[in-house]
Amino acid sequence: MLAPLQTGAARFSSYLLSRARKVLGSHLFSPCGVPEFCSISTRKLAAHSFGASMAAMMSFPPQRYHYFLVLDFEATCDKPQIHPQEIIEFPILKLNGRTMEIESTFHMYVQPVVHPQLTPFCTELTGIIQAMVDGQPSLQQVLERVDEWMAKEGLLDPNVKSIFVTCGDWDLKVMLPGQCQYLGLPVADYFKQWINLKKAYSFAMGCWPKNGLLDMNKGLSLQHIGRPHSGIDDCKNIANIMKTLAYRGFIFKQTSKPF
Repeated sequence: MLAPLQTGAARFSSYLLSRARKVLGSHLFSPCGVPEFCSISTRKLAAHSFGASMAAMMSFPPQRYHYFLVLDFEATCDKPQIHPQEIIEFPILKLNGRTMEIESTFHMYVQPVVHPQLTPFCTELTGIIQAMVDGQPSLQQVLERVDEWMAKEGLLDPNVKSIFVTCGDWDLKVMLPGQCQYLGLPVADYFKQWINLKKAYSFAMGCWPKNGLLDMNKGLSLQHIGRPHSGIDDCKNIANIMKTLAYRGFIFKQTSKPF
């Protein structure tokens, strides 16, 4: 059995070297790792970069998606609840599926039209004041800008696999399709599949996060980022939780059912 094991190890080493060349640039490598004309300091830098890149590539298993699109809406609200609710904050973080780092951000506030005046309860909960939504684009205009951003980021390329990630099913199962139906707007296909982070966390950790992000951060010994119920801050917390789970070896899968 020794020979097959050695052959497998050699193939794996060759694969890692090939991956490192792509990350660091082939000019840094000769057959022994660095070119003969490198200075000692350059050799050390190349060796350090090689080690860091190898560690990054081996730190967690590859995900099924090139990019995760972390999304968390904030909407008009009151007690008792108002109907229909309208999205007032629309943030998306583009998370690289290989590094689990944030590469790009889309963030806009949205002008509500049915209930244009925010309630004191809504402002207290979300931190969004009236001046932040007055004069902002409508949902239709924001959706058009989302599509432009998706195209600019290469996310509409059929060879690029991406999926939205939300903290629960409400954002893409209830809120967006409900408001679009009310306004007579189409829902883009890319909004029709997603990963519910609560379900992913429960699969990974074996317990349900009853209090959402707060429980997930606590369960993973993470500090909460920013303000609770701020859409953009909630997205940052989701991304941080995903990165932590990925480093523990968790592979994220779609949790939504086909429409």
